[in-house]
Amino acid sequence: MGFFNDQFLFAQSSDVFRIEYLNIPENDTGIKTQRYRLLFNLPLKLNKKKDYLVTGFEYNRFDVGYSQDFPFDESELIRFHVVDFNLGFITKWNENWNFIGIVTPRLASNFTNGVMGEDFFFNATATFWKEKPDADKPFRLVLGLSYNSTTGLPIPLPLVSYYKRFHPKWSYTLGIPRSNFKFHLAKKHTLETTLLLDGYFINVQNDILLPDGQLGSKISLSALVGALGYQYNVSKRMAFYALVGRSIEQEGKLRNNRRGDVFLLNDEANLYIRTGFKIGIF
Repeated sequence: MGFFNDQFLFAQSSDVFRIEYLNIPENDTGIKTQRYRLLFNLPLKLNKKKDYLVTGFEYNRFDVGYSQDFPFDESELIRFHVVDFNLGFITKWNENWNFIGIVTPRLASNFTNGVMGEDFFFNATATFWKEKPDADKPFRLVLGLSYNSTTGLPIPLPLVSYYKRFHPKWSYTLGIPRSNFKFHLAKKHTLETTLLLDGYFINVQNDILLPDGQLGSKISLSALVGALGYQYNVSKRMAFYALVGRSIEQEGKLRNNRRGDVFLLNDEANLYIRTGFKIGIF
């Protein structure tokens, strides 16, 4: 799949601002990865009905290191960039439901030769969102569809996320790409266990020639991660956070132009360390 985000609203993220650092240390395959992420979304109120136009962007830079030799030149596989441009619309559908539609053109490449046509991908998301934040047991339900051109599937895929605070100190979220269970230790402090998907799908501009004569034209990583987290809540919508965990399943691959697998780079479990600062809408 393409790069997985945490939520489903503003271009599949509920944040208006996020800055984040991810470190996946070296494992037995000799590969390590660092990711730097910056996200900004601006909701613009259109009318008294509370319709909003959403504009924004997200930038991710991946730095990959190799301590072991592979049977090809790794110089094309050291730094990658993913740039998303977000344009969306939010409206109150009826008394209970809000509708959110987002289109996200994406550039994902090592940009060795500038920008090329193969660097361009397209994502689109349509969701219905219902929440009762003031109920005795607050909840939020998000149901929708997402089309992601990096998955290789020509159909929209379902999105589901259900959040409930069933006790003043306990809450959970069930969904894809993230589920968690949180203990609200105090107003400023939250602990969590989480299960999440992360990864990327990126164009490699100069094909990698492999020993068997095949060409690697894309690089992808998909990982299922279990982690423990801590969040310091500066305010209701502003927080610092950290996650420390380990991948349960992980596959890093080179792929050809038809998205077929041509070389397995990494299928060993890794530590997963992520920290950052965010401002969200909830």
